Amino acid sequence: MISSSRFMSLSLRSKIQVLYREGTFVVAIRYYNYKVNLYLLHGFYVEVFYNHKDDKIEKINLLESSHSRMKFYTDQISLPEDLL
Repeated sequence: MISSSRFMSLSLRSKIQVLYREGTFVVAIRYYNYKVNLYLLHGFYVEVFYNHKDDKIEKINLLESSHSRMKFYTDQISLPEDLL
């Protein structure tokens, strides 16, 4: 099991591989020019920012429960309180 700090120290390519193998897709939103996929990975949320125009993943970040973008997700689904 990987910690959030260890996950964030990985290269973009390695993050993608870990999410594919160990993460659970939760929901996707549109955010500016991105499609943002939210994943649950070992008790923490991870956002994957996909740029349609360039057809590539630009960044992968942890989602802090206090971030304003959390409202976009909670408007679509109910996230467990113990993980927020």
